[in-house]
This record gives sequence, structure tokens and C-alpha cells, in this order.
Amino acid sequence: MQGFVYRLIAPRSTFAHDMTPDERATLSEHAAYWAGLMNAGKAVAFGPVDDPAGAYGLGVLLVEDQAEAEAIRAADPAITAPYGLRAELAPMIRLVTVGGVFDGS
Repeated sequence: MQGFVYRLIAPRSTFAHDMTPDERATLSEHAAYWAGLMNAGKAVAFGPVDDPAGAYGLGVLLVEDQAEAEAIRAADPAITAPYGLRAELAPMIRLVTVGGVFDGS
């Protein structure tokens, strides 16, 4: 198992404060998707970050490999929606959780 940081980047710095109703619905679908990942044991944590430079979403995945992390990103409703959201993935060198320690490979 390997940890990955998932950073959801909005199409504009004001996104968190001026989403359209359709964008807000997409983010609700995104949150439900990530709740499902939590229930499946594939997400360790997720939520919005109120960074002064611009809010973004942050998730921590615990999956088999890069391919699985990329498949999760590709299926995320925020990414499949036409609103310009994008996500960056970065492998963690080490992920320490209440369930154990997972070293990247």
C-alpha cells in the first residue's frame, strides 16, 4: 500500500466563495465520492483547505499503486465535470496513520 496526496485545484481563486449552483452540485457529488473512498478504506482524510492564496481540496489516499490513484482521480466527479477543476497527485514517502505506517515504493 502506498499513500498519495490528492490536491483538487479550482479553476479560479474565488471558487470557494462564488461557485455557481451547478459547480456546487458537482462539489457535493465530489464529497460523496470521497466519502465512499473513506468507507472503502482508500481515503484516509479529505476536505477543503482555506488557503489565503486560494482555497483547494486536499485528500490523502492509501492505495495499491500510482495506477489506482490515477484511476480514482479520473473517476472523481469534480474532474469529470466541465468546470475546469483539476487534481494533482503526489506519492508520499511515508504515510503514518492510526492503522499503521506505509512506506512509498
